[in-house]
This record gives sequence, C-alpha cells and structure tokens, in this order.
Amino acid sequence: MAPTKTTMGKIAGLEKIFSPKSIAVIGASHDPTKIGHVVLKNFMDGGFPGKLYPVNPSSTEVLGLPCFKSVKDIPGKVDSAVIAIPAKFVPGALEECGAKGVLSAVVISGGFAEVGEKALEAQLVGSAEKYGMAVIGPNCMGVLNPAKRVDSIFLPIYKLGRPHVGEISFISQSGAVGGCIIDLAARAGIGISKFVSYGNASVVSECDLLEYLANDDSTKIIVCYFEGVKDGARFLKIASKITRKKPIIALKAGKSKSGARAALSHTAAMAGSAVAYEAAFRQARVTEAETLEELFDFAKMFSQPICCGRRIAIITNGGGNGVLSADSADKYGLELAQYSEQTSKSMRALLPSYANIGNPLDLIGDADAMRFEQAIRACMDDHNVDALVINILFQTAAIDTRVVSSIVKANGEQKKPMVVVATGGEYTEMHRRILDGYGIPTYQSPSSAINALSKFVDYCEHYRKFNVTACRV
Repeated sequence: MAPTKTTMGKIAGLEKIFSPKSIAVIGASHDPTKIGHVVLKNFMDGGFPGKLYPVNPSSTEVLGLPCFKSVKDIPGKVDSAVIAIPAKFVPGALEECGAKGVLSAVVISGGFAEVGEKALEAQLVGSAEKYGMAVIGPNCMGVLNPAKRVDSIFLPIYKLGRPHVGEISFISQSGAVGGCIIDLAARAGIGISKFVSYGNASVVSECDLLEYLANDDSTKIIVCYFEGVKDGARFLKIASKITRKKPIIALKAGKSKSGARAALSHTAAMAGSAVAYEAAFRQARVTEAETLEELFDFAKMFSQPICCGRRIAIITNGGGNGVLSADSADKYGLELAQYSEQTSKSMRALLPSYANIGNPLDLIGDADAMRFEQAIRACMDDHNVDALVINILFQTAAIDTRVVSSIVKANGEQKKPMVVVATGGEYTEMHRRILDGYGIPTYQSPSSAINALSKFVDYCEHYRKFNVTACRV
C-alpha cells in the first residue's frame, strides 16, 4: 500500500527515526537521574552501531563522548535527534536541527498542550513544518527498534526489559502503557519489530505511524494503544487497507467521562465517542481489546499461522481443564472438531483402554511428553481440525521439559494455530516463558486462551477474503 503524497516526507523521516546511522542526544547529561543521561547510556549499552553526538552547552564530554554546545556544531550529517530538555527550549532546538538538515526527531520533553501550553506546542509544530521534519512527541517515552539497536526509551535497561527482535510492532499514545507492554514482552521472551510512544502527536500522528508500519516488511502485527485519534476518516481508510494484509489490535482508552478527562490531561487527546470508535474498529476489522491484559494476550496469538476454520481440538492431561475449555469454546463461538476415523484410530492405539476418545481429548493424568506429541501430531494431520488448544498440567509426575520440546517441534512446521494453557506456579511459569519465547502463545486460563484464539479466527476469516490462496492445500 503506497503512502499518500502528503505523508511521503513524514514516512521518510520516520525511517530515519527507526533506522538512523547517526543520532544527536540533545540534553545529554552527566547526571544519572536526568533523562538525557539515561537515553545516551541506553544507546551505548545497547550497542548502537552508528555515531552518537551528545549535545549540551554546559559540557565538553558526556560518558566519554565529545559533547557539542549545539547540534549545529556537530561535524558531518546527523540523521535524527532525541530531545530531552525543558519544554521552552524545544522549538529553538528543532529550529537548529532543521537548519542543520536533521529532518527527524523524538521529543521526549513534556510541558506542552497536555498541561495547557498550546501556544508552545504550536511553536514546536511551526518549527517542524518549516523544515518538513518528522517529529515524534512531544511528551513521549521514545522509540525502540531492536534489529537496528535503536533505543531512545528513557527508562533504564535494568528497570525495563528490552525484547528481542520479532514481528510485532507497538504504537502507544501512553509511554506508561507502552512500557508495561514492552516489559511484559521482554519477560515472556516475545520479540518485537518496533515500538513507539508518540505522546501528544503534534506532528506525527497515529495515522502516519500506521501508514509507515503498513509498508514495513519486518512488521507482521500492529498493536495500538489509543487515547484519541486526530483524523477519524483517515484512520478508517488506512486501517481498512492494512487489515487486508496485517492484523491491527487496538485498546481504546478514555471511553468513560472520567477516562476522557484523564486522557485530555495526559496527552491532550480528545477521546471522542466510545460507540463511534467501536463502530470504526468493526468497520475496519480492527481487533479491539477491552483490557491491557487482552491487548497482550491477543498480540501473542496473532503470530500463529492463518487459521482456516473454527473447528478446534482440545488436548489435555487434566479433565477439568478440558471441560473449561469446551465451555469457553461455546462462549466465544468456536466449534469442537469431529475427529476423522484415522485420528480416532490413532488415539485408540495411543491411549489406555479406560480412556475416552473425544473432544476434549483427555490423555489421562499419567500422560508423558510422547503421548502429547502423538496426540498433537494426529490432530495436526486431521483435516477436520483447524486449530489446537493444548492444556498441560505441569504438576503431574510424568510431565517434564520434554513436553515443551514436543510442542516446539510441532509448531515449527507452521501447519495450524496452536495455543497452550498452563496454570500454576513458578515451575509452570518457567515453561510458559520458554514456549512464548518460541512463538507459541501461552495463557494461564482456558478462557483467556480461547478468547484470544476466537479473535484470531475472526480476523483470519476477514484475511482470507482478500488472500484466497491462504488456505489452499
């Protein structure tokens, strides 16, 4: 999908923000409590391969690097700037960037329209527009691109984990919410392509970011946290085109009157009608999350191969979890698959004589990794099964880490979507993190797993309308 003519400059500028070869950190500081210090150190500790230029009129050196009084004093070309200085100085810093030929910037500084300083934000916009600059922010947390080792997030690495390279891109109006998602992804071993906290969106809006990510080959899934959308008609048009090829998962905050007031004071966002947003999301086939937990749950699920139907197989070594999964399947509109005769025959040979061959399929409490592997293989090969829900009780004596290897092996063939439910303490959580790290979505409860799977199945039905060969054998 080609970007519109009016956004070409911003798209080019965003490429410099996410993949720069040289960066000026304006506001770099010796003081470890200052944002400018944390940002510069994060770039250095993260192994940024390009050139770093600290800028601070009061210093000649910061963290062992030569420091410049102004961005104009930096020799050579500068691709992008990260600005962390008092708000009143930001428009002037952008003017200097523009004069230097720096056409992209991330303004972390707050103190603009979100606190009533609309005139000051207008100056910032004026400076950006004068030079055709792409500016993220102000009042934002920064951007992250693990593949390029770009990290302008102002939270220290030892406090906020950084995910490895993956295919999910996050755009978040709120730095705090975005930070939570990033930290959760890092802990779970889930990779990301890009992350951006865009704050007040005074220059680069959520629509500009969506248009950029639509054409980003390394982004397969787009996850969004919105407090408001500046141009509803443009959003609807862009999102409708994107969802034909890539899923968009969104959490819209500020639906209540109290939430709308909070959003206005947080990022100067006009929250708008909750009903209007819900209708727009439905029309554009955006998958809406109701909570932060769902946003994270859905993001994991959508990394699975395209689902070709609504028929699921439930496999478990604990009968109760199978029953709960069946209840959830009914609640969320999924069907329990009817096994083929070949699958039923395989199961009879696999299971003890006292086991019941059904769906849910209870492998019995003494099931080991091999029994799970054979059951998964049979369901993967059954054309009556579209997706698998695997409930594992890691607490049973026969289950150990080998079951993880069996699941990873089956998932590696990318035949059908597969989700794992594992409820328990630290031993269980350890194995969940391993599975998540291999791109296999895991959940604490059957209801959360099947809710996420149902949303993915719904999206796949839409996707197949525009990609008719997706499920051809």
